[in-house]
Amino acid sequence: MRPLLVLSGVAALALALVFGTPLVLGQRVQVVTLTPRDLVRSVVATGHVEAPHRVEIGSQVVGTVKLVPVDEGQTVKAGQRLVELDDAELRAAAREADVAVLQAQARVRQLQEVQRPVAAQAQRQAQATLDNAQAQWRRQQDLYNQGYVGQAALDDARKSLALADAQLGAARKQLDATQAGGSDAAVAVAALAQARAGADLAHARLRYATLTAPEDGQLISRGVERGDVVQPGKTLMVLSPAGETQLVVQFDEKHLGLLAPGQRALASADAFADQRFGAEVAYINPGVDLQRGSVEVKMRVPQPPAYLRQDMTVSVDVEVARRNQVLVVPLDLLHDAGSTSPWVLKLADGRARRQVVRLGLRGAGAVEVLEGLRTGDQLAPADTREGARLRAAAPSP
Repeated sequence: MRPLLVLSGVAALALALVFGTPLVLGQRVQVVTLTPRDLVRSVVATGHVEAPHRVEIGSQVVGTVKLVPVDEGQTVKAGQRLVELDDAELRAAAREADVAVLQAQARVRQLQEVQRPVAAQAQRQAQATLDNAQAQWRRQQDLYNQGYVGQAALDDARKSLALADAQLGAARKQLDATQAGGSDAAVAVAALAQARAGADLAHARLRYATLTAPEDGQLISRGVERGDVVQPGKTLMVLSPAGETQLVVQFDEKHLGLLAPGQRALASADAFADQRFGAEVAYINPGVDLQRGSVEVKMRVPQPPAYLRQDMTVSVDVEVARRNQVLVVPLDLLHDAGSTSPWVLKLADGRARRQVVRLGLRGAGAVEVLEGLRTGDQLAPADTREGARLRAAAPSP
């Protein structure tokens, strides 16, 4: 009988230790011990890759496409041929304009080498005729005064003198017209300038028959094929210039007050979600999209990864605030977070006690505590009954 009593007593003592200890000392629970750490608040949005500007390439003349030596997606260099038009008519017009220039140049040379010397010779002849007429006039006047000739002879000498003087005046004007600044010279020079301008225009139109890349970049669109008849103003290709890359992101307008130029971000393309790259807020649109309730933000990418392509969809995580080495509480341990008196359950004297806290910056899954807690405090799980006896369980290895 005594062995049975002893065994019964041992069993009762074991049961008391197993079931009575939690009642007396409290249940073991996993607690969160507060230690200072960095807290970051970020805003997440989606957008796409876009060059700061795009170049739409089109023809300035009507023509038939003869050759398209590049493909969509190809990287091209400045000056590289993109489209060639049939230029037979334009070449003929250019040759005709060149001939007109040669004719105008010949007219200028003719003026300098032929007309000007001829005009000078005509002036000398007219001067000699005038000199002769003047001498004849003086002789006739002397003879008239002596009574050897009549009035008719004197009148004839006067007429010859007047005619010679008029001829000399005309010869002088003709010579002046051929000199630099004269009317004939001015007409010839103007005709030459007009011919050269026409040639420049014809050769410019000829150059329009070959469309080239204005700068280095990548062709992101091609809408022309061999044999197409193109018109001025129609976009044939779209070039994304090489160089700076930017992200155009739409943020919910409720985050507008948190965003500022210069803020850093981490971005990832949906096609390469495991690879992140740095970005920086460069521009915030002052207006809000009424239909979507969003604000457009442009972000600079200092070192774009090689896989980044135009119009790729990207996700962006912008760091809008940071607190270094502050106490933070996990959001899942916070009660009445939206009220004026949020609180947590703090382990104090072996019991779960309500502790009102004042909150600061809210981050991802955690919030800064400004007042009410300090380093080393232990917080009970949110589902713990207020006032319950608790014991901190050993941390998981």
